[in-house]
Amino acid sequence: MLQKMRAYLELMRPANIVTAFADILAGFAVAGGVISFTGESALFSHEGLWWLLLSTFGLYGGGVVFNDVFDAELDAEERPERAIPSGRVSKLQASLLGTLLHLIGVITAFQVNQTAGFIAITIALLTIIYDSKAKHSVVSGPLFMGLCRGGNLLLGVSIVPGILFQSWFLAFIPIVYIASITLISRGEVSGGSRMHGFIAVGMLTAVMIALLIFAFIPEYSLLTALPFLLLFAWMVFPAYLNAAINPEALTIKNAVKRGVLSLIFLNSVLAAGFSGLILGLIVALLFPISLLFSKLFAVT
Repeated sequence: MLQKMRAYLELMRPANIVTAFADILAGFAVAGGVISFTGESALFSHEGLWWLLLSTFGLYGGGVVFNDVFDAELDAEERPERAIPSGRVSKLQASLLGTLLHLIGVITAFQVNQTAGFIAITIALLTIIYDSKAKHSVVSGPLFMGLCRGGNLLLGVSIVPGILFQSWFLAFIPIVYIASITLISRGEVSGGSRMHGFIAVGMLTAVMIALLIFAFIPEYSLLTALPFLLLFAWMVFPAYLNAAINPEALTIKNAVKRGVLSLIFLNSVLAAGFSGLILGLIVALLFPISLLFSKLFAVT
């Protein structure tokens, strides 16, 4: 029983799910959400926030489970230790788990409002398209994965639907960043190309510049966000550059792992900039939790 539970957790990538929680909290901040030491929100109760955190748990968990379902044959050759090719979980069991998680993601989003519900449906569909087909393309793979993550940020913003239509452009930050991770990850098994690596570095640089330009948004405090931005840059930029210069499987795998985990710091930049130091710190403190899970379960 314990072995089966561990296999299911391996499929769900717990460390990655924690980074998805950071997306929701960042979106919550963009929507004007404030978390004080008393746990009270300035605009609305936390009930909607908890529903959205549960929603992203289901959507992200379901997405990565279906990733392994569609990759079962390839993993049998390249990663035979994974849950499905090792026989610890059957494809049918994994498919049922993925479906259940996606249903949880959609149903809980509708508990907040219809806008959140339809965003959740869109994310679920995007993950299936990515897992089944798009990820095999150098262009559509990074694009669809980025859209999934950008949608996740907007899912957090949707807690106040009116704000969503004023800040939709913020989704381009996770879209470009995740696209860079997806692009560079293509060589994590047998090595990649310098071209992909340097394109990814360029995309990462564009994300950092955009986070600085946000200073022109009245609701955004660059001074508050700057320490988190510097931490984000320190965590991920050297790893990306190393993978671009030396595109070996090990350096690429390290860059991908750092890139995924550093999503938390990227979100802490948005949370701090739009909501203040407290929420920025709360998001950043998800990092040690994600790091712990990454030592117990695979990230990629």
